[in-house]
Amino acid sequence: MFTLHIDTARTWRGGQNQALLTVLGLRARGHRAVLVAHPEGELARRASEGHDLVRLAPSHELDFAASFRLARVLREYRPDIIHAHDPHGVSMAAMALSTISGRSMPALVIARRVDFHLKRNALSRWKYKQIDAAICSSDAIRRMVIEDGIAEDRAFTVYEGIQVERIASHPSIDVHQALWLPAGAPVVGNIAALVPHKGQRYLVDAAPAIVRARPDTQILIFGEGELRPALQRQIKQLGLDHHVHLVGFRPDILALLKSLDVFVMSSITEGLGTSILDAMAASKAVVATRAGGMPEVVEDGVTGLVVPTANPGAMADAILRLLADADLRRRMGEAGLARVRAQFTADRMVEGTLVVYEHVVGRRHASGNGSLPPPV
Repeated sequence: MFTLHIDTARTWRGGQNQALLTVLGLRARGHRAVLVAHPEGELARRASEGHDLVRLAPSHELDFAASFRLARVLREYRPDIIHAHDPHGVSMAAMALSTISGRSMPALVIARRVDFHLKRNALSRWKYKQIDAAICSSDAIRRMVIEDGIAEDRAFTVYEGIQVERIASHPSIDVHQALWLPAGAPVVGNIAALVPHKGQRYLVDAAPAIVRARPDTQILIFGEGELRPALQRQIKQLGLDHHVHLVGFRPDILALLKSLDVFVMSSITEGLGTSILDAMAASKAVVATRAGGMPEVVEDGVTGLVVPTANPGAMADAILRLLADADLRRRMGEAGLARVRAQFTADRMVEGTLVVYEHVVGRRHASGNGSLPPPV
């Protein structure tokens, strides 16, 4: 199978990691996989040591020049499948394909990793009509794209995956020493971009109740984004400067994750939540909101606790319950590691993706007379 993958983001987040894991996993299985990535992006930098890297990204959604350049790339490479990993990539691919004709035209597969509704404008409606399949990272997303007009037999759930054993065996460092926290203080962590849908403001709102019950608790929020100034103001207004810390990006994040007591995902919308998968692979008990695909990952009462979205009180209660019971945290951490090993590995994600590719190519070879089987 010869695939060409497009991710236009300049930043590095979960979606870019999944795109890279997909490309590397396909190559490891003997399939050729070309990556088209932002010339100045982190994805291109991390993939630069490999072959088949094309540095190209649109400057906006209707960048015809970039689409024409992509069309030339497609004519040169002639892949079986184009896999667009982000919305701008879908636009660029759809416009490029509109300039190509013939039976050898590649199929268009898209990745959908967010539980936002598809846009309703004319461009969005047009581009999503061009797709041969949508690979959704959770059942929640699959239901949403079907509701938004993508045919049911073209929407597939393939859970995102992580390198579980790399995380499980990663060495830990003492978070107290690394970040100058009080020795022995319980530590609660969140890892996510500081953007509205990640919901860190609700975690900050939960902090006063947590600190009243456990005055030595330290809450760490890892990541950067547009909401840093607003979160800093909120922390100051609530008098939490000595308890809630905006840590930013850390290259040693996995080592720090291993020494947290509780991991919290506070999102109000979330496709699946690969940070939760990382935490479970690190044997951490998890508190997660009932957003998007997260309840498909966290088994409530077994691998963690699931609470309503935008509910600081419920979040505080769940965090305090876990902080008060080390044995419960241990049991949930062990169950979480077993769960990600069974269902959320990068290998499983790549194999599921290959199944979708084979269905799409098979339908193409049948000249449109067949239909895709039920979602995997």
